[in-house]
Amino acid sequence: MPTESTPADEVAVVGAVLDYFEGWFEGDAVRMERALHPELAKRSIGQLSPNAERLETIGKRQMVDATASGEGRRRDPGDRRIEVDVEDVSGGIANVTVRSAVYVEYLQLVRTRDGWRILNALWRYA
Repeated sequence: MPTESTPADEVAVVGAVLDYFEGWFEGDAVRMERALHPELAKRSIGQLSPNAERLETIGKRQMVDATASGEGRRRDPGDRRIEVDVEDVSGGIANVTVRSAVYVEYLQLVRTRDGWRILNALWRYA
């Protein structure tokens, strides 16, 4: 039987999401590392041409490395306007929508023995 979620779970989910977003914009690879599950799949739809789309996928190592190299700092608008909407937390899984000045992301998280981690992300530019 799955472990029931508690109000503290929602707080911890938001903490993981903020580690991810703020860590990205601040170039803090430690926060990014802490936020992500080892099996992260982060996806976006990229335009090849007006009639063709491709799915781009990256993993945890690529995100941590890009954070460490300052890619997120270069995209920081200053006023990030990070809005976290925790839609559901149930038995060790969570679904979250995040809107910021730069990105819209749909995140799925999983509770591990080390805390809540982002397992799946689908994003686009805002």
